[in-house]
Amino acid sequence: MQKTFTEFSTNAVLKIGNEELLDSFRTSKQPELYTFIRTKSSKAEIIVDSIPYTIEPHSILALTVVQYFQFITGTDLVVYQFNREFYCIKDHDHEVSCAGLLFFGNVHIPIIELDNKEQRKLDILNEVFLDELETKDTIQAEMLRMLMARFIIISTRLLKAKEGFVESSKNTKIDLLRDFNLLVEAHFKTEHSVSFYAEKLFKSPKTLSNTFAKLNTSPLQIIHERVILEAKRLLIYTDKTAKEIAYEIGFEDASHLSRLFKKYTELSPSDFKKQLKQSV
Repeated sequence: MQKTFTEFSTNAVLKIGNEELLDSFRTSKQPELYTFIRTKSSKAEIIVDSIPYTIEPHSILALTVVQYFQFITGTDLVVYQFNREFYCIKDHDHEVSCAGLLFFGNVHIPIIELDNKEQRKLDILNEVFLDELETKDTIQAEMLRMLMARFIIISTRLLKAKEGFVESSKNTKIDLLRDFNLLVEAHFKTEHSVSFYAEKLFKSPKTLSNTFAKLNTSPLQIIHERVILEAKRLLIYTDKTAKEIAYEIGFEDASHLSRLFKKYTELSPSDFKKQLKQSV
């Protein structure tokens, strides 16, 4: 089952369906659409950036447009896919507060568990989605965007609750983490120092470090993990050499990337590539 909404004036696309929507991902590729996968009574098996994940029953997983995704198994799924023309995460972040958490969370793949109440709520919302797709009028696009905003808000609230984030004021730790993640996503190929991001956020590097320590991470770790993730993607899914990849993600000397890569993986980029070929 698959239903598609298109808005030719803006090139907006929204797709709603079941596991059939994921059939084209039997081999790994980038979705090019923001994707939500919701399991119901059974689990699903997927691979994201070469790492296998199990989505347990009654859960939601969110994928960005840049992750490499492969669908292995899953039945009775609810799948939503949309492009930035339909709903721009960054432009609407003041409404849904999901950027840097639900999306653009670097290496973190959010999987959100649903209790019985939330399952019923999302079942009803999906019925409204499907009904609205059949309603062809001048406000259909606006209604569908409002429904997607509601789905994202519900998912973001649940994720925050799962991670134990408490927003007591406008400038919370999680807001700072979200903003930092967004900046890293935008600049990690050219900027690898904490001071660059601290200046953009009008914070000192020490303030960032102290704040993120309470969230069991560090600003430098987030930068490095994003760099390593991109290096892995390019090693796995392209034919680029380790030297070419180093230049692409901002290292003038390939040996600098090699040392960082080995720190996180215990392998040099070249050895990682060789190991991939051997496993294939």
